[in-house]
Amino acid sequence: MAKTRETKYWIAVASKDHVLNGVAGGFMQANHGKSSPLRRVAPGDWVVYYSPNQQYKGTAPCQAFTAVGQVKEGEVYTAVMAPDFEPARRDVDFKECAEVAIRPLIDQLNFIEDKQRWGYMFRFGFFEINQADFALIADEMLEKVK
Repeated sequence: MAKTRETKYWIAVASKDHVLNGVAGGFMQANHGKSSPLRRVAPGDWVVYYSPNQQYKGTAPCQAFTAVGQVKEGEVYTAVMAPDFEPARRDVDFKECAEVAIRPLIDQLNFIEDKQRWGYMFRFGFFEINQADFALIADEMLEKVK
């Protein structure tokens, strides 16, 4: 009998403008369009986007969780955005949610081990978190739209 894979929870890092493009299109990208992070994700997994900045290459800070969604059935695929840029994508069912600032949550998030250097983990661009951390973030984001 085949073993059923447990649901996993992920954080992807992207500027808010890029996140909103993905939400509008119903897809996720990670690490500047690389496929390897997306191959770790499976249908039914959940993803939360963290946006350090408002705009790609911009300096205006965002420092908030900006989208939450569940990965849809299907495989990783590529999209042609420019002749020299074909990013990998996965389809995601993004939920209606509110942006939630990270600073009030830092002390409660287990994946942030060093609370003084809380931004360190986000430098990886894409990483797995536990269900409790996901629930804390997602509940805040979803509660604010009620």
